[in-house]
Amino acid sequence: MIRRGIYPIRSLWNELDDMMAEMEGRFAQTLGGYNNAFSQRVLPAITGECRVDVLDHENEAVIVADLPGAEKEDIKVKLINPRTLEISYDREKENEEENKETGYYMRERTYGSMKRAVLLPADVVEAGSTASFKNGVLEIHLKKSESSSISEISIE
Repeated sequence: MIRRGIYPIRSLWNELDDMMAEMEGRFAQTLGGYNNAFSQRVLPAITGECRVDVLDHENEAVIVADLPGAEKEDIKVKLINPRTLEISYDREKENEEENKETGYYMRERTYGSMKRAVLLPADVVEAGSTASFKNGVLEIHLKKSESSSISEISIE
């Protein structure tokens, strides 16, 4: 995250933010607004993002990610460091139909990829963690690491 207030070129950042907001507004008008069902389904696919919920429980962190259209085999979950989880998938889908009676033939290909880094509320460990994927929803349970005791280091 960029802390715009500490940079001397703050006005440039504000101008870029305004331009981005205007572009998003025009895009929303084109689709009839972000609140329609089409926009809610299509925009995450266009931007390559997934919606993620992060829950902080006493002994674990739970991440719930919506990955519509993804297959379990294509999803990768990596613990980058004790506080960062990476969720990614690549998909390549081909659909081929042929109807000899009508002479109709069609072949569609869909390619897509997504990568998302998720900041976790506490340090976690891989051991004892679980993940499941059902109906386009990935649920990950990560065990929090035991808090290490603070020890004093002697100075020589």
